[in-house]
Amino acid sequence: MTISDLIFIIALVLLVFGTLSMFAGLFILITRIAWGDLKEIAQQTAKIAQKGITEEIAGLVGNASNLITALNKLVGTATGVGVFLILFGGVLIGCSYLLASQL
Repeated sequence: MTISDLIFIIALVLLVFGTLSMFAGLFILITRIAWGDLKEIAQQTAKIAQKGITEEIAGLVGNASNLITALNKLVGTATGVGVFLILFGGVLIGCSYLLASQL
């Protein structure tokens, strides 16, 4: 095995991992966008909060507010992971290209 063969194998492995990472990131973003249950929970929580305000139930409003905050963080975190995987995959593919162009 020569050094050029080794560089070619490393470039191929980087290309495969980069492609898998990009597809995983896209899958995460698509599934989080189409996740209708999360939207329904947020809508129901908003209705509970409004009902709590009209009936002056402070504990209910506070808990509903905490739930909405947690749901927003959950969506933000999932989106951040998806974007990170896409960018990381792009970097791996770029490194693969740079290694392959050296041959």
